[in-house]
Amino acid sequence: MKRLNRKNTGLTELLPVKVVQFGEGNFLRAFVDYAFQQLNKTVDFNVGVAVVQPLANGLVPMLNDQDGLYTLFLNGVKKGEKIQDIELVSNIVKGINPYSNFEEYLKLAHEESLEFIISNTTEAGIEFIETDTADMAPPQSFPAKLTVLLLERFKHFKGDASKGLTIIPCELINYNSDTLKEIILKYIALWNLGQEFENWILNACTFHNTLVDRIVPGYPKDDIENYNNKLDYHDNLIVTAEPFFLWVIEGDDKLKEKLPFHKTNLDVKIVADMQPYRTRKVRILNGAHTAMVPFSLMYGNETVRETIENPFTFQFVNTLMFDEINETLDMDRAELESFTNEVLDRFRNPFIKHLLSDIALNTISKFKVRVLPSLLQYQARFEKLPLNLTFAFACMIRFYKGEWKNGKLPIKDNAEVVAFFEQFWQENSNGKPLTVILKNEEFWDQDLTKVEGLQTALEFVLDQIEANGLEQAYKNFLNEYKA
Repeated sequence: MKRLNRKNTGLTELLPVKVVQFGEGNFLRAFVDYAFQQLNKTVDFNVGVAVVQPLANGLVPMLNDQDGLYTLFLNGVKKGEKIQDIELVSNIVKGINPYSNFEEYLKLAHEESLEFIISNTTEAGIEFIETDTADMAPPQSFPAKLTVLLLERFKHFKGDASKGLTIIPCELINYNSDTLKEIILKYIALWNLGQEFENWILNACTFHNTLVDRIVPGYPKDDIENYNNKLDYHDNLIVTAEPFFLWVIEGDDKLKEKLPFHKTNLDVKIVADMQPYRTRKVRILNGAHTAMVPFSLMYGNETVRETIENPFTFQFVNTLMFDEINETLDMDRAELESFTNEVLDRFRNPFIKHLLSDIALNTISKFKVRVLPSLLQYQARFEKLPLNLTFAFACMIRFYKGEWKNGKLPIKDNAEVVAFFEQFWQENSNGKPLTVILKNEEFWDQDLTKVEGLQTALEFVLDQIEANGLEQAYKNFLNEYKA
């Protein structure tokens, strides 16, 4: 098979560099670079991407060997139908390793056409390292590298405000852009870079918080022969992803003009406040994941897909999402239902084997952030407990006993949490009273014994689970508590 490169594919025209992208990994290639390619195809956006390798070792050599080209397979379920779309992504024009060629990295700042900075350097990437200095080639942290690049642009264009950049980080932390901006300003102060440069950052550049959402399994090493057979060239950088795509960017009408994603079929929302969308994702997608894990594992399922395909566990999750979690969110009802149906399609994806035991990592802290707010808001709004969320809470407590039906349960949590539950179950073999668990403010940031009826309901469920098993316990709980 022929090698994948621009000569062999006829894609010899290089687009002008409008984006400098920090990160060459699977997610950015399956998400951001794909998104800009759709802009190029739909509105002739004419955007080329220069990729910067954020760490000393990375994929830039392999990317350059293929002239920036790679194949994206979109595998999944849309409206109940199994799909697989294949796209050759061609808008990366160069890859740069600043550790081996720092001068070439700095020259990116001189690009007349440059408009955007994109990044995904993992959640740990947006950090302040005090030992970084302006004369390091390069500094260690991503924000320090970016500060150096911005300083070079400021100097090269003599402070021209029209050469400011639009900075859109995609790291999975809340307020990612605000955090990045704050660290850049710390470096400006630490390195004594001057008020004029600071003013240029504050007034000529814009920073935009984001929410990104797409599952990207990446390189399909376990099934690579099957993927290769679908191509007429050899690609070392195949990347797989689900079809679902959501990019929420905080911005105004000016940003919408700069990034006309509304003219594409992509779900890119440029909004004044992204927090409602973040809450929606955390409560519905992540919340359903966390709530289903103990319940579904104890029922006998191993994966998310099995949970959705089994009639009993599907009904439990479906009701929990539509009738309980969604009822606590103050967003358009049709939009919530559409998003929830998309989430269920994602859960059904036959191309992704999402093990429940993997999601079980740090379930207590995840439950506090992802599930408990829905339970408490439902109880406050309707003056009654949400029965499925309450049942999921009881299953989680029982899950931390560590065994079920003479088998071990995959508890994955920090030593303090594991030790706490070991002691609790040694002292309370029937799970009662739950006072010490519900009063543990290190877990919940509050005393949950004050939530009316919660302790009694949880203890009822635990009794039922031990006496009758999971499915009958659920039925008995509904009969007892349903108004």
